[in-house]
Order: sequence, then structure tokens, then C-alpha cells
Amino acid sequence: MTHRPFRLGLTGSIGMGKSTVADFFREMSVPVFDADAEVHRLQGPDGALLGAIEARFPGTTGPHGVDRSALGAHVFGRPGELRALEAIVHPAVADARAAFLRRHAGHRLVLLDIPLLFERGIDAEMDAVAVVTAPAHIQRRRVLRRRGMTPAKLRGLIASQLPDRMKQAGADIVISTARPKWQTRGQVARLLACLRAAQVR
Repeated sequence: MTHRPFRLGLTGSIGMGKSTVADFFREMSVPVFDADAEVHRLQGPDGALLGAIEARFPGTTGPHGVDRSALGAHVFGRPGELRALEAIVHPAVADARAAFLRRHAGHRLVLLDIPLLFERGIDAEMDAVAVVTAPAHIQRRRVLRRRGMTPAKLRGLIASQLPDRMKQAGADIVISTARPKWQTRGQVARLLACLRAAQVR
């Protein structure tokens, strides 16, 4: 039988601490595919998607890549336009994910950090799914610290995402970031120890 890595999907709503958890996996020598970082690369300077995005949404790109504010103005509150953008971006990210899996075929375990894991049905491709969570008041405090964030924007972002309780219901593993970071790191270390002890493939 052809060897392939154990695919651990990682997801979580905005402000839950998913990026911090992914960093812990990296520190523990687990290859990580970061879907958000891939989108930024594809839409950044000389990004592979700039031509298609400019053709569909004129005036939204430049020498520094996609002008996120201009592109947001095109798609915000316009579901048809958002679907057109997704039709450009999602297949390219899926190709990058497949290339990542090929590059790391010799590893026993890889982590796929995908914000829309459930929304896009990608959870079906995973061997297990870990959801990062925190109480709503902690989530709110974290996100409102971000530059340019407002309570109204936060409400809109949360409304556009699958509710945290539903993500937890679909998870095999739940990682809490409500505690100090060293405790969250300990959760990740214990999870990896269990997976490695089971000799996941």
C-alpha cells in the first residue's frame, strides 16, 4: 500500500488562536500547510492569480498585488461577486494543498491549517480534525485589538462563519486557547505524543 501522511486538519473561528496552535505544531517539527498564507502568496506581488482577479475585478490589483480594500468593496454584500472571486481563488489553493501533500509524502503526519475546512467540505479529506476554540468574550477581546477592527465588523465576520459550537461538534479533537499559552502548547504536545505513539500513517 502506498504510504501517505496522516492528515490532521486544523480550523477555528476568527480570534480563537488557530495560528498560535499551528505555530506550536511547526515547533514540534510537523509540516504545516497554511491556507491563508497561500492565498496571500497567490494574491501578492507577482502572484499567480493577479491576472485573473484584475480581469474579473478591474482596478483591484497593482504592483503590490491585490488591493484588499478595493477588492473587498467589489464583493462585500454581493454574493454573486464573492462566488466569482472564490471560483478563482479556491481551485488554486486546492492545487497548492495537493502540491504540499506530494512534497511531504514521506512524513508520518502533516497539519493542514484551513479556516474554511468545514464550509468547503475539506474535512472529508482529513484523517482527523482539530478545532481551536475559546470563550466568546476572549475571542471578542482578541479580535477587537486588531488594527481597523470594529464591533460591527466583528459581528459580520462571526455571522459569516460556521458557529463555533458546530465546528466543535464536527471535531475529533478540541484544543482550548482560553488558558496561558504554555498550557495550550502542552495540549498540542500531548496530542502529538498520542498520534506518534499510535504510529499514525
